[in-house]
Order: sequence, then C-alpha cells, then structure tokens
Amino acid sequence: MIDRATGLGAEASPEFEAQRAEWEANWTSRGSRRSEPGSGAVDRTISDLPLKPIYGPQDVAHLDLARDLAFPGEFPYTRGIHAGMYRDRLWTMRQFAGFGNARQTNERYHFLLSQGQTGLSVAFDMPTLMGYDSDAPQSLGEVGKCGVAIDSLRDMETLFDGIDLGEITTSMTINGPACIALAQYVATAEGKGTPRARLGGTLQADILKEYIAQKEWIFPPRPHVRIIVDMMKFCTAEMPRWNTISISGYHIREAGSTAVQELAFTLADGFAYVEAATKAGLDVDAFAPRLSFFFNSHIDFFEEICKFRAARRIYARRMRDKYGAKDPRSWSLRFHTQTAGCSATAQQPENNIVRVAYEAMAAALGGTQSLHTNSMDEVMALPTEKSVEIALRTQQVLAYETNVTNVIDPLGGSWFVEALTDEMERQAERYFEQIDEYGGVIEAIEAGFFQREIADASYRYQRSLETKDRVIVGVNAFERDDEQAPMDLLKITAEIERGQARAVQGVRAGRDGARVEEALAALKRACADPSRNVMPPLIDAVNALATEGEIVDAMVAVYGRYTERAAF
Repeated sequence: MIDRATGLGAEASPEFEAQRAEWEANWTSRGSRRSEPGSGAVDRTISDLPLKPIYGPQDVAHLDLARDLAFPGEFPYTRGIHAGMYRDRLWTMRQFAGFGNARQTNERYHFLLSQGQTGLSVAFDMPTLMGYDSDAPQSLGEVGKCGVAIDSLRDMETLFDGIDLGEITTSMTINGPACIALAQYVATAEGKGTPRARLGGTLQADILKEYIAQKEWIFPPRPHVRIIVDMMKFCTAEMPRWNTISISGYHIREAGSTAVQELAFTLADGFAYVEAATKAGLDVDAFAPRLSFFFNSHIDFFEEICKFRAARRIYARRMRDKYGAKDPRSWSLRFHTQTAGCSATAQQPENNIVRVAYEAMAAALGGTQSLHTNSMDEVMALPTEKSVEIALRTQQVLAYETNVTNVIDPLGGSWFVEALTDEMERQAERYFEQIDEYGGVIEAIEAGFFQREIADASYRYQRSLETKDRVIVGVNAFERDDEQAPMDLLKITAEIERGQARAVQGVRAGRDGARVEEALAALKRACADPSRNVMPPLIDAVNALATEGEIVDAMVAVYGRYTERAAF
C-alpha cells in the first residue's frame, strides 16, 4: 500500500502485516543448512550491518520521498547528481596506469587512448610518492615498480609527449608531494603552449587519509593541510577546470575498513578540508564545486550501491545546512570509483575478471562519474597490456551492452536499497559524532582513533575468512588441487632503475645550478610565511629543473618530517 504523502509505502494494511509475520515464522521454523557455521552464508553485510531475509514497506516508513530521495539532479542527490545521468553522458573510463620510466608509461597511455579510454590516470612509483629521487639510497629496488618514476620536469614532459593536455583530462594519484606534481603538470602544459586555465583533471592530494590509512606522508598534518589550502586557493584563481583535491576513501578501504568506515572517514576528511579552506578566507562556493571524491567498489554488491547513494545525501545536507553553501554545485558530491584491489586473489586469478565486473556494475548503479576497473593480474604485478585491455573492455560491455545506463537510479525505491542506504547514513553520522568528540579529524588522527577502528575491522574480516563464515572462491572454498599455470607478468628490470638514476643525474649536470639554488631559497621563504602561497615558487623551482627530492628537502627544512605515534 503506497502512502500518498511520502510515496514510499509507509503503511501496510494489518492483513498484510499478519501475512508477513506468518511467512517469517514459517521460514524461520524450517531452518536452513546455509545458516550452519562455516557454510559461507551470512546474514550481515561486510560492514557487519544486519540483513533481514526480506524487506517491505515497514522498513522505509520513516523516509520521505521529497526530503530523502527527490529526483536525479536535485537536492539531496540520493539518486544522482545529474538529471539525465548516463542517458546524457557515460562515466569517464580511466585505467590507472604507470610503470617503469616515463617513456614506457607514455606508450601505454597512447595504447589505452587508441582502445577507447576517455581519460588518463597516473600511477607513480613509491620513491616518487614518498618524495625521493630515483638515485636516492631510499629508492633502491623500488624505482618504477608500482608506478612511473617522475624525478623532474623532464620526466613529466616525456610522460605526456604527443598528448594534448588541453583536450584530455588527467587524474594523478599522489598525495605527499602532490603540490610538486601539480607544479610539474602546469609547467609541462605551459611548455607545450597550453595555458593552465585550460587544464582539466584531478589531483588526489588527500593527505589526511595518508595518516589514516596509506602512510605515504612527508610533512606533519598541520603544515601539510596548509599546503593543500594553498593549492585550493591557487586552482580557484588560476585553474577553473581543475579538481584541486580528490578526497579518497579507496585507500581507507584497501587498508581493511568496512564500507561504513570508508563512507564516514572519507566524508569527515572532506569536511575537514572545507573547514580549513573557509577558515583561511575562501568562500565555500568558490572552491566546493571542484572538490571530488574517490571511492572503492568492493564485492558486497548492494552495500556498495547504498554507500554511494548515502554519500551523496550526507554531503548535500552538510554542505548546504552546516557550511552554508548556496550554489547547488557545491552540494553535489562527484566521485571516481575503482574496483577493489583487496578483493582480488592470486589464487585462480581469472576469477578477478568476474569480481571486477560485479564491482563495476555496482559503481554504475551507484552513479559514479568515472571508473577504473582493475586488471586480473594486479594482485601479483603491474598489469600487462592484455589484462588492461580486458579490464577496459569490461567497462565497455557494461556501458554499451547491458542497458543499465538506460534508466537513472534503477534500484531507487527498492525497500531493501532504501533501508540500507538510510542505515549507512545513520552509521556514518555516529562516526561523525565520535570524531567531533576528539575535536576534529587531525586530533582523531593524532589519537590513533581511525587507525584502531580500521585495524579492528580488518581483524574481524580476516577471522570471518579463516572460520569460513565468508567464502572467497578459490581461497577458502572451491580450491584447485592441480598446480596453477604461471601467468605472463609485467616485470620491471633493474636496468630501468639504473637508467632512471642516470637520467636524473644528467638533469642535475646540465641545468643552471645557481638558478636552482635561488628557486629553492625562494620556496623556503614562502613555506615559512603563512601569508604567501607556495604554488608560484614551486612552479618556479620545477621550471628551474629542481628535482622532486630537492624540492622536498627544501620544504622539510621548514616543516620537518612526520613520524607516526604507534597506536595499540
């Protein structure tokens, strides 16, 4: 029975409720072999939210159609941030790519673009992510292994050789030295004749989640947030098409969090950046329309869809009602999604193709704006060209063959989906209250709150696999006795590392050393003066061919390096 006031079926007749109670009693009395310990059948989501066997009108009785759902493109955006969603435009198809040196990765980019990819996404190697040059002692054995090595402007120029940066959008997954990567990208574009105002893309730059989960930091939290605010100011004034920061829940999830923790901790980080920027004098509507988010799409299909829907609703309400944003674009949570690396298995790796397809569909049904699909071999190595092609084809089959793009929010109105969306919102609000009790995100980081919550969740999930309360096909059930045939894997040789070290040494030998020293001294002065923006002197240092490691050392001389306090 549909309630005319809410449109959600708020009331069911007494006769229907009686029938429902009788059905539940009969179903429960029968019992089920799937409820036995170790059967792999669970009545809870991965986030440990309880699930009923069936949902009905009574589960959404408290929801109001206009207040809680509305229409796509309208507040609170539960059903999508654009009125037409994929009927008007498909999500951007990105494949996270980067390995070896800049020339090798540039070749991969050209291959992906030729195969129909519509945006670039840069993966950096560990030394670059940590702010070290390729010839530094700390870089030994890691150069080019988990992404591309970028030491100076010359590498960035090679990385985008033959690519029109005014036409393509680029996403760069880098956090600690993100300001340096942005400076290198701007300098590269301007060197090719493309003004910075034309550049479109996203820089991750989310340092708060590094302290929470991924651990790729350089400076302490407070000065690093200052750098991010400087970047926001710079891009607001100079780069109107650039998303200054991509607040990332992906790595929080990969560290072992639940979907609810990913939802709550990611949004809390986002709100912390909003508060820092407004405290620094920025008008919320000047920068909020270009904030973006980055979420994980895990294997719990419906929970992931509901996570995305709840994220939009929470964000819209807080941005309007708490932070006073007046521009509807400031209320719209835009996000990129990547399928879950932590759900992939080295055992029976072909199964990962199936997992990725379901995770990609959850992202599409949840209303993502762009999507990366993982390759089946990424759990073992950087992906080969063939496995990347399969991953991209997975998105294309989803977009063009399944017809899921024809109807906007096709699961909207499902009693189960609406009830679970609402429950995830409630659980996230409880976490916001706990964070507030610490005094905010940075204080909670310093107290180890996030780290403990994620560690506890990770332990519970691992125990559920060991007891087989949850099944991972090919890992704790349906294993194969025969030896698995070896896969062709992409290998980064030691010669790549040696070549990259020689290249950065060549850059140092051939530049104007006095110009470099002058630029680094100017950068130090800007870092020491809170009234100055660090981006202009960073761009000057990059153009002088200062390397990333040299720039980081100059900034560390002012800010220091962060050491995490152990939490137990």
